[in-house]
Amino acid sequence: MVQERILLDGKYNCPVEATMDVIDGKWKILIIHHLLEGTKRFSELKKLIPKVTQRMLTSKLRELEQFGIVHRKVYAEVPPKVEYSLTEFGRTVEPVLWAMHEWGKIFLEREKVS
Repeated sequence: MVQERILLDGKYNCPVEATMDVIDGKWKILIIHHLLEGTKRFSELKKLIPKVTQRMLTSKLRELEQFGIVHRKVYAEVPPKVEYSLTEFGRTVEPVLWAMHEWGKIFLEREKVS
């Protein structure tokens, strides 16, 4: 198999590296996972991902917003209401997460047998 090499301003050597940069770590993946179910407020995401700190959740949501994966909608009311949802582009990550889900099931079954 010939390895495809895509260079983006010298930042990435391959598409997998770019993917890892965008959805790296467990927090971003979990955020995307929960937003696949629909729009969520910050407090809802915090309840769904109880081990993430408020600071980390804020940071990861901002990063996903910068990559165009997450849309942040602010309502002009007091107290401020903010909702997060996946963009159309963000929804393209869904097959990647399903592949991870299926692989995780296989891994967990294998570990039970061991």
